[in-house]
Amino acid sequence: MLRTFWLPLVLGFLGVAIWGAFLLYGTSSKALAEDTPGPNLVIEVGGSHSGTIVIDLLPNVAPKHVERIITLANAGAYDGVVFHRVIDGFMAQTGDVQFGVRGADNRNAGMGSSDMPDLAAEFSNIPFKLGTVGAARSNQPDTANSQFFIVLAPAKHLNGQYTVFGQVIEGLETLYNIKLGNSAANGAVEDPDYMVKVTVTNE
Repeated sequence: MLRTFWLPLVLGFLGVAIWGAFLLYGTSSKALAEDTPGPNLVIEVGGSHSGTIVIDLLPNVAPKHVERIITLANAGAYDGVVFHRVIDGFMAQTGDVQFGVRGADNRNAGMGSSDMPDLAAEFSNIPFKLGTVGAARSNQPDTANSQFFIVLAPAKHLNGQYTVFGQVIEGLETLYNIKLGNSAANGAVEDPDYMVKVTVTNE
């Protein structure tokens, strides 16, 4: 009788402990990629939540995309650009330097680009996992330009379909706290968070 009473209690505590460990370690920075030699993109996020996201850029994987990101960041083009589309459990999208500038009319955010030509796809076998950074594009493969997205969870359906050019190495809490969009409006965000300042280090 004593054993019958204690067994569910012990199992319950064990389940809580396992779940707690998952929350602690499964969503910590340890789950992110490690920094590799080469440039990093540092994004200062502002709005409903402030913090910093550091992205390890991958020039050996997608050299043209990395070159474009560095060029726009160094020109200050990303400063003040909003996270116009954020879908819970999927991804946060930003980088529309044409229609996504904070304080301007953002109704067309997600449809713009820079004044430079579109980029040819640089697909690879790197999977989309937590913190993977991909180049946003239209339905045509060779239409990436300035916009990019960061996945909030593994997204296998994107593998090989979008160019991967970076991995988040710091700032998971900031990433998770970017203001979510309206799920009924494909993730469109009202009064969105934004990139206060974007810089490149270790060039």
